[in-house]
Amino acid sequence: MSSSFSRSGMGFEFLTKKAYTPPSWASHLHPLPSHVFSLGHLPTPIHRWELPNLPTNTELWIKRDDLSGMQLSGNKVRKLEFLMADAVAQGADSIITIGGIQSNHCRATAVAAKYLNLDCFLILRTSNLLVDRDPGLTGNLLVERLAGAHIHLISKEEYSKIGSVTLTNVLKEKLIKEGRRPYVIPVGGSNSLGTWGYIEAVREIEQQIQRGADNTKFDDIVVACGSGGTIAGLSLGSSLSTLKANVHAFSVCDDPDYFHNFAQGLLDGLDAGVNSRDIVHIQNAKGLGYAMNTSEELNFVKDVAAATGVILDPVYSGKAAYAMVKDMLENPKKWEGRKILFVHTGGLLGLYDKVDQLASIVGNWQRMDVNESVPRQDGIGKMF
Repeated sequence: MSSSFSRSGMGFEFLTKKAYTPPSWASHLHPLPSHVFSLGHLPTPIHRWELPNLPTNTELWIKRDDLSGMQLSGNKVRKLEFLMADAVAQGADSIITIGGIQSNHCRATAVAAKYLNLDCFLILRTSNLLVDRDPGLTGNLLVERLAGAHIHLISKEEYSKIGSVTLTNVLKEKLIKEGRRPYVIPVGGSNSLGTWGYIEAVREIEQQIQRGADNTKFDDIVVACGSGGTIAGLSLGSSLSTLKANVHAFSVCDDPDYFHNFAQGLLDGLDAGVNSRDIVHIQNAKGLGYAMNTSEELNFVKDVAAATGVILDPVYSGKAAYAMVKDMLENPKKWEGRKILFVHTGGLLGLYDKVDQLASIVGNWQRMDVNESVPRQDGIGKMF
């Protein structure tokens, strides 16, 4: 690993820009990023994950990319390390990005922008009923608005007719006319440059395996898919590196064909020379639709938290893990005896948007009952 990009002994490297040297197995890709910003708390831990109802002899591990930093948490940080370095190199004074009303990517971008002293403009998709109202301070919105991001709401109907690329361009042109120098980051940070975030994550996993006492070799990697950049980087990295694990993606919006085609565009943008269908298997896990949950999915999130202490988000990793376990129950032979690494892509703040649905299934509280015989005396319980 290049000395210009080593995370061992981080020292004062957080929020610094460094020259980037790719892993040797990815050095043929083109174009290569020149620099990277240290934004994440990396490497993120990998540990055993004892989910209930696993098939016989199946070992499940989890890569905690939800622990890549609190305000910045999740998979988006890895992409932003490369995208923000490019924005700064291009002399940008502001960042534009776009996503759903509870977009983890938009929240991470808002925080990263302020870390680097850039203004942030967010285009957030919401319902027709709510597009003219204050969007409130729930979940990701609280962090974005505290960090001073400029929020522009668009209805789902307008979004579907105009598209994210045109919408970000409209705002970009407006800002340029005002004398600004905006840099546009696409949905989820998923372009060919953002893909390097998970090519680099594969190098991180490789090193963690090498440093591990038992040299665990993973047969499979499982991850949620919401915009396509994470699966493009993970699957390309796994196929090129020593990992050689089968990558299974569970799509939480759109459909597998869409993501195969989208990932192909990202791979072609890196001159990878591979077919996305050869390196990643994508299954549908969107259920009722993007960011919408069935009671079964939310019960699963609750049960996993109660059994293992790992909190899954309802939009991405919760749906992916739910679909993975369902597939294991329906096709146990496919998973038996396998060593699987599940990548938790973060999104805890999205749970706050589901409190009304969760309230009915999380009922473990009661008033403490203290018997009359327990002595009472005013002022004895110090109140701080």
